Amino acid sequence: MSQGIVKISVDVLYEFMIAVFTRTGLSKPDAKACADVLIKSDLRGIESHGVGRLRMYYERLNAGLIEPHSSLTIVRESPTTAVIDGNHSMGMVVATQSMQMAIDKAKQFGMGAVAVRNSTHFGIDGYYPLMAVEQNMIGMSFTNARPCVSPTHGTLPTLGTNPISFGAPTDEECPFLYDGATSITQRGKIEVLARAEKPVPVGWVVDSQNEPMIDADDILQEILQDQAALLPLGGSSELLGGHKGYCLSTIVEILSSALQSGAFLFQLSGFDPEGNPSRFRVGHFFMAMNIENFLSVDEFKKNIGDLLRTLRATRNAPGQTRIYTAGEKEFEMEKIVKQEGVPVNKNLRKDILFLQHELGLDEFIFHD
Repeated sequence: MSQGIVKISVDVLYEFMIAVFTRTGLSKPDAKACADVLIKSDLRGIESHGVGRLRMYYERLNAGLIEPHSSLTIVRESPTTAVIDGNHSMGMVVATQSMQMAIDKAKQFGMGAVAVRNSTHFGIDGYYPLMAVEQNMIGMSFTNARPCVSPTHGTLPTLGTNPISFGAPTDEECPFLYDGATSITQRGKIEVLARAEKPVPVGWVVDSQNEPMIDADDILQEILQDQAALLPLGGSSELLGGHKGYCLSTIVEILSSALQSGAFLFQLSGFDPEGNPSRFRVGHFFMAMNIENFLSVDEFKKNIGDLLRTLRATRNAPGQTRIYTAGEKEFEMEKIVKQEGVPVNKNLRKDILFLQHELGLDEFIFHD
């Protein structure tokens, strides 16, 4: 295939990820929870948060930056809310348990909200609202992250990519699911471009002097030195970032730190004042809304289905074949990837083979 791309069976890759996590110290249930989130990203065609992040988790676990044995503490709780300390456990484990807690509260009381502190990177943000959607609820998920995005009129990486995700069931096969960073692009997409040896589009990233940067490897290095910054959503290198993305990112930062007295902005850098690697202390916020407390689920599904169908039926722009609503493209991609496998380029394959060799997972065979 072109550019050294091979396709690996979804089942094989999923079992491989479970094996990597268990060999690195996670329990089988926790390893499965982590692999579930990663494979969902690959299935939906989101290369930035799937198996491409597996080596990162392995290295952070090995370095002691993440606790392999999950240990969540309930700091404060009411019938509809909770504050959770993740105690530096795997983010996917912390997030799935916290979102489930929000869902359980919503089942009983109509709404549930859980704020989390001291967690770690939790993979694809859209996974967690889908947990609520599968139980006929509305779900929302927010998380802060390592500083890599500048505020409007600034060039210092200060905010994380701070994604927002919202999901709701419909009367169609595909649920409505929005999952997007509050920056123009994500650090993960820069990593994908680096592995593919492709340039970064002008207007995504600037250096300390507000000059555009396009070399993905340079960007990933310079961000760590505070010499490069991703731009907030709605901006360009000329505008020094968009104020809408900047404000939305700040909202996510508030939800992910203030309610739980957690870390924010530079405290999430992953380095201590002496420059040594330290815990990331990521914060999350989850919410579930029980539709039945407002109206029947069937009526709601028809309402939102009618809304989405109306949107898609409006006039197309010249040269465009159709209008999409959030989650459609990824939903269709799942069908393709399940059948054809996960595309893996030569540099990602090197990471997979590295982990296979490091952990002695010779039972897995990855064909060219």
